[in-house]
Amino acid sequence: MSMCVVVTEAVPPRLRGRLAVWLLEIRAGVYVGDISRRVREMVWFQVGELAENGNVVMAWATNTESGFDFVTYGKNARMPIDFDGLRLVKYTPQESSSIDDE
Repeated sequence: MSMCVVVTEAVPPRLRGRLAVWLLEIRAGVYVGDISRRVREMVWFQVGELAENGNVVMAWATNTESGFDFVTYGKNARMPIDFDGLRLVKYTPQESSSIDDE
């Protein structure tokens, strides 16, 4: 068993309810728990099935250099990348539309 954190944005209520079965919602859209790898994989499967157009990140404790690993689902400005065996986060700002002054 290992500590797991799931953060959701703009997901349907049915996914939030499903996550609350296995994890404790400590803040709106933030879930934590101490779960097995099997349960974590099943929770991630539910994310893929139910998140629709929302976005989700799941992080868990593991035996790596950083001490954790993570996966993401959906569009987000932060995406995981592998850099010489380390999992890092690449930030790509959203393009903003500007209105030209006339």
